[in-house]
Amino acid sequence: MNIISLREQPEYLEKTIAYFQAKWPSVLPEIYDNCLRNAVGARNDLPQWYLLEEDGKTIGCAGLITNDFISRGDLYPWLCALFVEEEYRGRRLSELLIERAKADTKSFGFSHLYLSTSHVGLYEKMGFTYIGNGYHPWEETSHIYEIQL
Repeated sequence: MNIISLREQPEYLEKTIAYFQAKWPSVLPEIYDNCLRNAVGARNDLPQWYLLEEDGKTIGCAGLITNDFISRGDLYPWLCALFVEEEYRGRRLSELLIERAKADTKSFGFSHLYLSTSHVGLYEKMGFTYIGNGYHPWEETSHIYEIQL
């Protein structure tokens, strides 16, 4: 299992863009293209983007960003776009991506990591605590979770 950081391995840029665009087809392709291209070589620690590979095959991804399109701009960084291919689920692989995001978050000097989700019960098993709801520009509500690092 290998976690690729786009910042550390910018040669994965095109592959990373294509993967994120494929996993979130409802998001305009230009959004991930622009975001990921500008993340490489950015002057700040955030954003960070990750791919999860097994035997050279991309099987998951995640991001670490300053705001996940949610009303709580006072909270950051955010774990976002966490995804593991269906046939690889049940092996706790999302925890590998979360652990990498947590380690990077801590190394950047932050004491907490946040996430926004509609999944209830999953992240609590990994130590996250529900802290309230947040609101998205597209008129949806999500649960907000935090974990102290």
